[in-house]
Amino acid sequence: MSSDESPSPKRQRTEDAPITRSEIWKRDGSVVLQAANTQFRVHWSVLEENSSVFRGMQGLPQPVAQDSVDGCPVVEISDDPVDVEYLLEALYNPSHISLPESPPFPGWRKYDFKDLFDSAVARLTSRYPTTLQAFDAVVLQPTTDTLEYYGALDFDIVTLASENNILSVLPCAYYRLLNQFNLYTSVTDYSRQSSLFDGVQKEDGTITHLSGLDLRRCVVAREKLLTTQFQPGYTFGWARQWVFNDCEDASRCRALREDIQRMHLDGAHIRVLARSSHFLSHPRCFPCTRHMTESIDRGRKKTWDELPKFFDLPPWGELKNNI
Repeated sequence: MSSDESPSPKRQRTEDAPITRSEIWKRDGSVVLQAANTQFRVHWSVLEENSSVFRGMQGLPQPVAQDSVDGCPVVEISDDPVDVEYLLEALYNPSHISLPESPPFPGWRKYDFKDLFDSAVARLTSRYPTTLQAFDAVVLQPTTDTLEYYGALDFDIVTLASENNILSVLPCAYYRLLNQFNLYTSVTDYSRQSSLFDGVQKEDGTITHLSGLDLRRCVVAREKLLTTQFQPGYTFGWARQWVFNDCEDASRCRALREDIQRMHLDGAHIRVLARSSHFLSHPRCFPCTRHMTESIDRGRKKTWDELPKFFDLPPWGELKNNI
C-alpha cells in the first residue's frame, strides 16, 4: 500500500517547526498520531475497531528505531491536523459532532472509517432530501436540522457531494443555492462577497467557489426555472394564465397576480418550491385563494418531481449515491 493510501510509521516533519500536543490527548492512549507537527494521543483499539486501514496495520513489522512519546509509538500521517482533530472528535463523540466548514470526508474514506462516513452521509441526505415532504419538514422545523448552518454551507455541500458522488443530495443543494444566491449579488447578504459567480467569503476571509460543472448546472437551471415556473401546471402558471371564472373581485385579484409575476420575474428569487401559505397574506377573494392554493400545491409537486432534470441530472429514481 502506498504512503498516500495509509499511515506511514515514519514521515519527514516540517523542518524546525516545534511539535505540539492537541487537545485530544488520552492519558491512557496507546498510540500517538502525528499530522504535520501536531500530535494526538489516542487508543489503537478505537482506531482499528472503526477503520479497516488501521486494523490492517496491526500485523505489519515496525521499525526498530521508531519514535515514541510517553511509551506510545508515533505514527505519522499525511493529513491536515485540523481534519485529523475533527475526525477524532467525531470518532470519540459521534453524537455531538456537527459538519464543519471544511468536512474532512477524504480522510474518512482514505482510512475507511465506514460507520463515521455513513453517519455523515445520513446527515447530508436528511438536510438535502429526495422527497418534497421531507424538504418541507426541514424548512418548517429548522430545529431538527442535522447540520450547523453557516454562510457558505450550501456551497461546501455542493462541492462535497460532487467530489464524493453523493448525488442524491445535489438537486436540493443546488436549489438552495439558487434560492439564496443570485448570479452576482447575494439575495440575503450584502455585507460580504457572495454570489454564484464570485463565491462566498467566509468569516476567516477565505472564499469558497463552485466548480465549473456545478456553476454551469446552477446557471442553466436558474434560467430554465425562471421560465418554467410560469408555464401551465407549474408553481406560478396560474398567475400568468387564470382559467377560473368565479372570482369575486376581478380588479384586485388580477393586480395581485401581476405583482406576483413581477416579483418572480426579476431574477432575484428562485422560489418555485415556495409553499402556498407564503402567499396567503396577500388579500384576495375566497375562490381565488382556493384556486391559487391548489394550483401552487400541484405545481410544487410537479417542479419537485422534475427538479433533477433542471440540473441535468438523472430522475430521482435513478439518482444513486456512488460511495
